[in-house]
Amino acid sequence: MRELDSIAVIGAGRLGTALTAALRAAGLSVAGPLGRAPDVSGASLVLLCVPDGQIAAAAAAIAGGSQELLVGHCSGATTLEPLGDREAFSLHPLMTVPAGSPPSVFAGAAAAVEGSSPRALAAAEALAEQLGMRPMRVAPEDRAAYHAAASIASNFLVTLEAAAERLAGTAGVDRAALAPLVRAAVDTWVELGGEQALTGPIVRGDEATVERQRAALLERTPELAPLFDALADATRALARSGVAT
Repeated sequence: MRELDSIAVIGAGRLGTALTAALRAAGLSVAGPLGRAPDVSGASLVLLCVPDGQIAAAAAAIAGGSQELLVGHCSGATTLEPLGDREAFSLHPLMTVPAGSPPSVFAGAAAAVEGSSPRALAAAEALAEQLGMRPMRVAPEDRAAYHAAASIASNFLVTLEAAAERLAGTAGVDRAALAPLVRAAVDTWVELGGEQALTGPIVRGDEATVERQRAALLERTPELAPLFDALADATRALARSGVAT
């Protein structure tokens, strides 16, 4: 579509850098990643890859561009409101983007999209598809919940595995030994869902083993006790909510 003929990416962080590379690899004409107050003359679409709190200022600082210029942001939790009265869209890749990610990092991921007009929404969907992503609409009132779920699934998972790595290290076990277990657990959750994927002493009702685990954790990494207790309680609730094995 013609809205993708000339794209300007604003924001030179990890996401802006990765999106610029991926869009170029997809054969699109891309300027950027650009810095503050860029002149986007000639662009048909501008994509803001800036922190949530800077979206409004970045949108207001755009100079140049045609009357038909589309402006979008890549925030997961933010609505279109900070983009003002422009014809606007949002595109949030549901994917982690570490530094140095290859252009293919977005392929296969979902992308939350929204648009202030049919044209803007169509542009967001087309951008996602050009990057190999599956666009899905997330309503403004659902954005915060959607993004919280993404943080739990990604950020909190890393925090949890870091805790497991810390405790395992006291037994001379490195994270490479835990990795196949983590991958299998995630794969099983994807296939079966939480209730059916759950295994371990809590779901078996083996509270004596859980108490031995907790005692060892208190001795070696006592700072992890609140996390362990909260997760044990949540796991008991999950085990009660379905027929877990």
